Amino acid sequence: MKKGCVFLTGAGPGDPKLLTLRAVETLRISDVVVYDRLVNQEILQEVKHGAEKIYCGKLPKNHTLRQEQINHILSEKALEGKVVTRLKGGDPFVFGRGGEEAVHLASLDIPFEVIPGITSGIAAPAYAGIPVTHRAFGGTLAVVTGHLPNEQDKEQWRALAKGIDTVVFYMGMNQLESITTRLIDSGQSPDTPAAAIEWGTTSRQRTVTAALTSLPSEARKAEISNPAIIIVGEVVQLRDNMRWFIGEADIASELSAFTHNET
Repeated sequence: MKKGCVFLTGAGPGDPKLLTLRAVETLRISDVVVYDRLVNQEILQEVKHGAEKIYCGKLPKNHTLRQEQINHILSEKALEGKVVTRLKGGDPFVFGRGGEEAVHLASLDIPFEVIPGITSGIAAPAYAGIPVTHRAFGGTLAVVTGHLPNEQDKEQWRALAKGIDTVVFYMGMNQLESITTRLIDSGQSPDTPAAAIEWGTTSRQRTVTAALTSLPSEARKAEISNPAIIIVGEVVQLRDNMRWFIGEADIASELSAFTHNET
């Protein structure tokens, strides 16, 4: 039987208009679409009539399908000769486990194509009026998973705190207190501007800004929860003059309240 193929496709950060043209093409030709929890339902309207849709969304400690099962579905459907789109929120290779799926498909000699998507760690700050890089404030950028082990390498934290201008954490709201504490303990100034952005690029977007040391309490007050991006760095202060997304609900204390005076 002729093998099918798999498209490892990024669905972008939430706004369906940020989907790439190539991603739309794959949805319109696929026999099977395997999609995640954070994929905007409007995007699924692009799936061709009669295609099989398989939901494999994950919540912490509550996985509809485990990764090994997802890998098996992709290869099984492709080996049946079907065209498969694996549709992931954001970009498939940015904390999307697309690399694991690609390795699995390659091990079975199943053809696949990777279709990048706009990742939320760049898009959500942009919609909040925060550029992740800026010549005056941030020439280095790190993206970090918020699912941190209990004993994370101290040198790695020191590098993030002292060697990187802007740090973006994915999936970190449940670890926010730990993240801020470890950064400060590793040398980051407690007054560093920081933000948490919930449901970035969508009509549900909300942003809270505060000094790094105050961000956990401010986020709790605002009831910010996942899906959310945490961004730490001087670039956050640019939000004062760069806010443009009129669909956003601003629930933050303004950055002008920060005090950066040396004591």
